[in-house]
Amino acid sequence: MAYKEFTIEGRNAVTEAFRAGKTIDKLYILDGCQDGPVLTIRKEADKQDTIVKYVAKERLDQLSETGKHQGVIAVAAAYEYASVEDILRRAREKQEPPFLILLDNIEDPHNLGAIIRTANLAGAHGVIIPKNRAVGLTAVVARTSAGALNYTPVAKVTNLARTIEGLKKEGLWFVCADMEGTSMYRLDLKGPIGLVIGSEGEGVGRLVKEKCDLSAAIPMKGNIDSLNASVAAGILAYEIVRQRLG
Repeated sequence: MAYKEFTIEGRNAVTEAFRAGKTIDKLYILDGCQDGPVLTIRKEADKQDTIVKYVAKERLDQLSETGKHQGVIAVAAAYEYASVEDILRRAREKQEPPFLILLDNIEDPHNLGAIIRTANLAGAHGVIIPKNRAVGLTAVVARTSAGALNYTPVAKVTNLARTIEGLKKEGLWFVCADMEGTSMYRLDLKGPIGLVIGSEGEGVGRLVKEKCDLSAAIPMKGNIDSLNASVAAGILAYEIVRQRLG
């Protein structure tokens, strides 16, 4: 499957991308640049809640494909994001209890792509990622998902902890992957569930972990102390599948 280029360069092109409603994950602006067109772009970015980074000219030159960035480069999402409501609607349409995978601190696009692939195969109704300190739907993510992004919706939210609170009101409960938790084989993981996965380095952030109802540990017999995030997600997702199958 071919993927188009997802960087947009130059002031007019970036302005038009925002005004056309294209989903922009990140905006890079030349440090110190505050003229009229750049301030207009900045306003458009604020409306969409886009992450804005002011960087040195050398960094922009590295990112540039055309050499004509004019001090502005936008990184667009490879795919459009869904809403959390879209994901819940999908579960209702399938007449299944919602099964969501929420990711905290996942910055490696290969991990995100692999988790989306697993989510699709395990029958999860969607994936939720946070806006900050997380990779978005880049071309690498799309490639690594092996086509799963065409079928599994991904929602991007400003605050993961608040999103969990809202989903609890919809009847979901949440289990967090945590090495210090209870063995996953001793937990009841049936019903409307959100599986929360963090990176192998930082794990799930404290505020998000506090919102979870249970912590699940994967039993480990080896000499190293953690699994790759996408592997951990796969193991826990398929324990949920096993329990759902009864």
